[in-house]
Amino acid sequence: MTSTPLVSTSWLTDRLDDPAVVILDATWFMPGDPRDAADAYGAAHIPGAQFFSIEAISDHASNLPHMLCAPADFAVAARRLGVNAASTVVVYDAEGLFSAPRAWWNFRAMGHPATFVLDGGLPRWITEGQPVETGWREAPHGDFKAKPVAALVKDRHAVARALDDAEALIIDARPAGRFTGEVAEPRAGLRGGHIPGAVNLPLSSIIKDGALVSPDDLRAAFAAKGVALGRPIITTCGSGVSAAGLALALAVIGRDDVAVYDGSWSEWGGLGDTPVAVGA
Repeated sequence: MTSTPLVSTSWLTDRLDDPAVVILDATWFMPGDPRDAADAYGAAHIPGAQFFSIEAISDHASNLPHMLCAPADFAVAARRLGVNAASTVVVYDAEGLFSAPRAWWNFRAMGHPATFVLDGGLPRWITEGQPVETGWREAPHGDFKAKPVAALVKDRHAVARALDDAEALIIDARPAGRFTGEVAEPRAGLRGGHIPGAVNLPLSSIIKDGALVSPDDLRAAFAAKGVALGRPIITTCGSGVSAAGLALALAVIGRDDVAVYDGSWSEWGGLGDTPVAVGA
């Protein structure tokens, strides 16, 4: 198996009929986008893929969007998608590279490192003339067992400690205008700005044609923001989706231990007692 968290379309094409490989469509759209992810899946997906709903497979007791759910609940959902303890999981999304890393991070946080992202996602798959199918079908239930990896998940208390101790570097994946507070958040009730001391590397800035840029370009992008790869790193964004994309990018260049702040700005920016910085 590859040492990178990405797999190519050719790699997946050769394994479409391999029962050990479980393909998951993790398409998700931002609030306000009129498109429906489940409808998009039903209209066209990679043959055999199941739909991983980022909203449904989350903590419904939380008032924050699509928070990581309890291990037992995640295990039930993964089994229903046909995931076994020995499965190789490949996730993708309809944008190319946007929400698939969130599902990738979910599985890794639940102790399933044999999870990969399809390089270029569904757009590259379709552009190359690969087959798609429509509709829905149920997968045979798997035997997945969750084994949570706490180090990959940070809450606001851990982020606050990291700020106090200068322990970790915090990288924010939101667009620059939202990071500075000049552009309103897509979710109501959130303050503008960012976590003090965080650096801004928008996920969109390291994506070209629906895929991550080359490893060399990724290293250059992080270096340009002063990111020292030897430091502990926590990624954040609006709701933990783009943050997982940064974690994926860092895994591509050798940092597969990066933590995601699950609540991200939906939590930090919605509280009254968390410090906020504005401007660049």
